[in-house]
Amino acid sequence: MYGSEKGVDKYFLLSVVALTIMGVVMVYSSTALINISKAGAASSSSGGSQFMYLRKHLMTLLIAFLAMLLFYAIKPSTLRRYSIVFLALSFVLLLLVFIPGLGVKINGARRWIRLWPSTVQPGEFVKFAMVLFLARYLSDTQEIRDRFSVFFRPLLVMLSFQAVLLLQPDFGGAFTLGLITFAMFYISGTPLRFMFTTLLFVLPVVVKLVMEPYRLKRIFIFLDPWKDPYAGGFQLVQSFIALGNGGFGGVGLGESKQKLSYLPEVNTDFIFSMVGEEIGFIGVVFVLFMFVLFFSRGIKIAGDAKSLFCSYLAHGLTLMITLQALMNIAVVTGLVPTKGLPLPFLSYGGSSLLVNFIAVSVMLKISRGDDEQLSVQTQEMIIKRRAHLKARRLRRKAQ
Repeated sequence: MYGSEKGVDKYFLLSVVALTIMGVVMVYSSTALINISKAGAASSSSGGSQFMYLRKHLMTLLIAFLAMLLFYAIKPSTLRRYSIVFLALSFVLLLLVFIPGLGVKINGARRWIRLWPSTVQPGEFVKFAMVLFLARYLSDTQEIRDRFSVFFRPLLVMLSFQAVLLLQPDFGGAFTLGLITFAMFYISGTPLRFMFTTLLFVLPVVVKLVMEPYRLKRIFIFLDPWKDPYAGGFQLVQSFIALGNGGFGGVGLGESKQKLSYLPEVNTDFIFSMVGEEIGFIGVVFVLFMFVLFFSRGIKIAGDAKSLFCSYLAHGLTLMITLQALMNIAVVTGLVPTKGLPLPFLSYGGSSLLVNFIAVSVMLKISRGDDEQLSVQTQEMIIKRRAHLKARRLRRKAQ
């Protein structure tokens, strides 16, 4: 029944709060650097304030928290109803990056749009919109999952988004979107033969993309970063040094040496390396444990959901965040080639943090037992549809 007295999943919320607090501490530690003037006196960095990045991060957290409250007030049935609208809007935002003056190009990639007072990365919103769309589509087609046409439609949607992401180019975003989509296909019981057939057709395209000179160079450097430690392998080598310096208990908060212009992106993509350096093995295990707790409670929330839509939605949102965390940690520890992906809840940055908090609010809503409430008319339509499909299957067997 809608409006259950069941409370939110406290352990799920605990994992999010713990990771967010850790993120605030590490963002401040990685950016609050004090420069020494020629006269020997200490002077604040970042153009006048050692708290500049911390203030921006806290402002982003405030916006994300307000968005979280907003989405927490929205019923799952409303999210279901407007899932196509979310999907269309995210696609439009994804195209806006190519408009001169609005799209922002950084390091050769167009992945951001300029919205005062900051920039937004539409690719982050695409993942949330895709999970929402798939949750609705897969729950609506549960009875006819064995048809290839049912599998092909969302696949075509995914490929359309991936094509635009690759034009930016954002190979990591396209790859992550594919992982989430196929994971949700698998969870919903989509025949494996459909997925394997698709992968066989897509494999040549993936190989072609990987063979791009700069991506191929990245793979060779990943295999042996010490071969080019001062250029292509610099970032990964410095990450290894940071993790190695930390030892068991770390060098202490604020005492990192790698953040002193050695390790690039220390407050964003490689913040996990600084956790390892300053807090050591203890800090690394703590972060990993919190992500495992987040994943396990997220899967439990999905399993306890009363409707297929909410179950698929909870599964998808849990995977959306934990897969990105897994890929980020794999990158900074040298398990996969270097790719720019923020660590959920810890990394400095706006779009990812905002989308993750929105996802958390939806998960907390579902954990309360506030599943979508279907109208009597919708329930009757589902019953009639299932009866129709059952009769058609019986006729086929009779023939």
